[in-house]
Amino acid sequence: MITPAFDLSQDPEFLILSIRVPYTRTSEFDLHVDGEDFKFFAKPYFLRLSLPGRIVEDGRETAKFDIDKGLVTLRVPKETAGEHFEGLQMLTSLLAPKGSRSARPLIEDLSAGSGEAARGGDDDEDEDEEDFDWQVEQEVYKESSEEELGALQKYGFGNQRCGVFARLQEELSDVTDVKNPEGTTAAERRRGRLDAEAAAFSPDHYLADLFEDDEIKGLLKFRPWWEKLSPSTEREGEAAVSFTDDEKDQLRKFSNRSYLLDKTCRQQAKLSGTLCWLETFSSLQDVLVSFGRRVLCYPLHRHFAMASAAVRDTTKILQSGRACVLRCLLDIHRVFRENDPAYILNDLYITDYCVWIQRVK
Repeated sequence: MITPAFDLSQDPEFLILSIRVPYTRTSEFDLHVDGEDFKFFAKPYFLRLSLPGRIVEDGRETAKFDIDKGLVTLRVPKETAGEHFEGLQMLTSLLAPKGSRSARPLIEDLSAGSGEAARGGDDDEDEDEEDFDWQVEQEVYKESSEEELGALQKYGFGNQRCGVFARLQEELSDVTDVKNPEGTTAAERRRGRLDAEAAAFSPDHYLADLFEDDEIKGLLKFRPWWEKLSPSTEREGEAAVSFTDDEKDQLRKFSNRSYLLDKTCRQQAKLSGTLCWLETFSSLQDVLVSFGRRVLCYPLHRHFAMASAAVRDTTKILQSGRACVLRCLLDIHRVFRENDPAYILNDLYITDYCVWIQRVK
């Protein structure tokens, strides 16, 4: 578990907690408030605080998320309005130490009418809490210096990101094949991919699909939705593409932004061959070769005719215009959004592609 960067402030009625949780599903987080004990969990981030005053959940608490900053802002009511909480800047001292069950006194009066014994209906809540280890060790988050970030290798959309894997490697190990992305050069990633593909290639599997290809022939008869597109009367070269209500809703959720990419970064954005190796490419030929190798190494059906069909489909999609490309990207975004932990690839790549593609020529 990762202790997120956080800050606390207050007004007369509320304690305000700003918790930075980039690359996480903000729609899925646990929040527990119990007097001086505050607990927050949004995989892979965990925060437990021992506060200098008491807070309550009474229906006035609010949560707001800034997608661009990856920032959750919580406003939680103080139990006593007007009380001033001392020492909110002493962040280390606020972290609940490992092994402390709560911030309440170790000895309590459990007589009828007070304490946990009087609540009667909390057995289920205790059982739920046992599903997660709230006693995990915490460390104050430390920002990396510009010099440290400059020494890290780049990846992501347009090769513009760095530092993400330094903290999230445990969560992302099931998403990417490259180990230590921050310290692995582009050349090392490519060698690693080629070695992994060589080890994964099975001549027996390939030959079986080549000569027993009845199922392959059936799959090649499939006609995807973009094959049925008709030319648009509004714009030459663009196809008439309609978006579903869900796709429109997702487009409204994206934050509009501009991308200042130099020539090299634009080329790397246009030639994105793989996600799992965080690799960048310099030519279309390299992308096609990489794709062909992977088609013959990893899928259930490994046949060169499948690779050729996918290339023809891609040609059709690109020729049909930005709306067609965007709809395909939205479908990828949905698949990743519903998959844990692959949703992180949306933050690294696909969301930016969905926004960027709407403006490019």
